[in-house]
Amino acid sequence: MKHVIALDVGGTGMKAALLAQDGSVLFEARRPTGREHGTDAVVATILDFAADLADEGRARFGSAPLAAGVAVPGTIDEKNGIAVFSANLGWRDLPMRKLLGERLGGIPVALGHDVRSGGLAEGRIGAGQGVDRFLFIALGTGIAGAIGIGGSIEAGAHGYGGEIGHVVVRPGGPQCGCGARGCLETLASASAVSRAWAEASGDPDADAAACATAVDAGDARALTVWQNAVEALADGIVLAQSLLDPSTVIVGGGLAEAGDTLFTPLRAAVSERLTFQMPPKVVPAMLRDTAASLGAGLLAWDLLSMEVTA
Repeated sequence: MKHVIALDVGGTGMKAALLAQDGSVLFEARRPTGREHGTDAVVATILDFAADLADEGRARFGSAPLAAGVAVPGTIDEKNGIAVFSANLGWRDLPMRKLLGERLGGIPVALGHDVRSGGLAEGRIGAGQGVDRFLFIALGTGIAGAIGIGGSIEAGAHGYGGEIGHVVVRPGGPQCGCGARGCLETLASASAVSRAWAEASGDPDADAAACATAVDAGDARALTVWQNAVEALADGIVLAQSLLDPSTVIVGGGLAEAGDTLFTPLRAAVSERLTFQMPPKVVPAMLRDTAASLGAGLLAWDLLSMEVTA
């Protein structure tokens, strides 16, 4: 069975799979990232995990993986295979492609951004199948996005395409880690909702999931916190709609787990704000937390295809 390694490196955990060419999952595994042990330990864990996956493929299918794909957070140089910077994982200018290739016996390795890889998977085998132009938004600790056009993800001239979390929707608003004020992720990310609900409820341990539960129960304080986040997110989507004109907006990440509690008011808020723009379909992501690893595997298959046609 021909297969590739698909690996998503997160801040606290890694998700991986052995992926067939049609995108079907042949084997899945998860492992802690181990960032509490330092950057060198994280890199060693990634390399060990990839090597174990290769061994698993050989044991199951009698053949080595043809390639590997790895998705990482932060800033990356996809062309040169370098993980430029990750605040969560502590690395700078890490030659990820070279290190993985050497550990895996010289097979081709593709490096991708975690959210753009997730968007690629949603576009090809998830909620965006058959959609020529879409916007994928991941609502997690922060907010990031991916622009899908014709089956590919647009990285932009400098590799920052899709960074909707840093669109300013409330000028002069909360300070963002990027240095600006009023960025979308300071208002509508899961962490932003958690902070606002902890303050409103008086419970320092309250989080976004608890806020959603309180919204469903009709808590007026929770409704205010939730509506503020929904309105900010709708403003960001409408801005993107005016610039990119996607037919579909796919929303994933932890906050999207709230289901209709999020999507019903979000769709209404987007519709209320549109004037001449064609309204997009606003839909939940299908692949949940496996999207980035599946996208990494698809990048590996794409890399093999390019080598064949080169």
